[in-house]
Amino acid sequence: MEKVTKLASERPVVIFSKSSCCMCHTIKTLFYEFGVNPAVYELDEIPRGHELEQALLRRGCSPSVPVVYIGGELVGGANEVMSLHLNRSLIPMLRRAGALWV
Repeated sequence: MEKVTKLASERPVVIFSKSSCCMCHTIKTLFYEFGVNPAVYELDEIPRGHELEQALLRRGCSPSVPVVYIGGELVGGANEVMSLHLNRSLIPMLRRAGALWV
């Protein structure tokens, strides 16, 4: 759990992902199109990724990916990110975290 917290606080936007997950791809693309440069951890490609995935599950992240942190705070998965986007809260949140300057 400590490792997840440490990684999540290192950049304004952090995404825990799997390279084969279509929803992960969608969320990463959304952030890239905004001009955000998130830290992306592909759990199926990094050493000890399975341990990080288990820690995310223990935090209540279900499904385990994608999991998005903004400003060090857990936002949630694809549904939560899309809900924030649709209600126009995502961009202001990204600005407050220092992920967007425009």
